[in-house]
Amino acid sequence: MQQPNPFGGVIENLSVDEVKAGLEAGTILLVDVREPNELAAERIPGAVDFPLSTFDAAALPDPAGKTLVFSCRSGQRSQRAAAAAQAAGADLYRHMAGGILAWKEAGFPTEQG
Repeated sequence: MQQPNPFGGVIENLSVDEVKAGLEAGTILLVDVREPNELAAERIPGAVDFPLSTFDAAALPDPAGKTLVFSCRSGQRSQRAAAAAQAAGADLYRHMAGGILAWKEAGFPTEQG
C-alpha cells in the first residue's frame, strides 16, 4: 500500500520476506543504493548496484517486466532513491523496509563482494 514518502512522492514498504520471495520467483529486481565500499563488504545475492551518490534515474536498469525495489542499509536511502526516481518522472515507489539490516536479522543470506 502506497503512503507518503518522507523524502517526497509516495513509497510502498515491502518486507524482507516479500522481497526474498520475489527474488526467488524472479519477479523482483532489487536495486541496492548503498555505496561501493558497503557493497564490497556485504550484499544481498542478486541485487544490482546503483549507488545513491551518483544516482541518475534515467540510468536505472530496465526491470524487464520485474518489479523494481530499492534497498539500502536501513531503509532511509532507498526511500530517497524512490523520491528521486519519482521526481525524474519514473513510476518507482517500492523499497525494502529495514534494508540489509532487516534482511540479516531475518536470517537471510548475504555475500561479500
